[in-house]
Amino acid sequence: MEGKAPIKVYMTRKLIGVAPDDTVKRACEVMVEFDIGSLVVVEEGRVIGFFTKSDIIRRVVIPGLPNTTPVKDIMSPELIAVDANTPLREVLDLMAKKGIKHMLIEEEGKIVGIFSLSDLLTASRRKLETAIAAE
Repeated sequence: MEGKAPIKVYMTRKLIGVAPDDTVKRACEVMVEFDIGSLVVVEEGRVIGFFTKSDIIRRVVIPGLPNTTPVKDIMSPELIAVDANTPLREVLDLMAKKGIKHMLIEEEGKIVGIFSLSDLLTASRRKLETAIAAE
């Protein structure tokens, strides 16, 4: 992988989200349906929070909250995002420092995508497949 390439090369532009008043159960159903580990929380077309599998374990299961708990009660309201032109290496360094597995990507102050380590694995696999096909 090219560490100097902008993160927009690797990010996923399709954001999947839920509303703040949706239940944890509904959020989990969406995660299972799309086979993803995180969701954005969207209110009036604006991303206001982030919700991950880790949040479910730490903030729902361990404390014993019901799955009817609204997402807004357990989401992370602090959004950690980088500009779409930030180099991959810088994004990976920031993710390691913050101990996170997903990074929100923004352009002109608006969240436009998400990057996860699985995006990097997908890109690596494609590069390898292309190299093998070229042999």
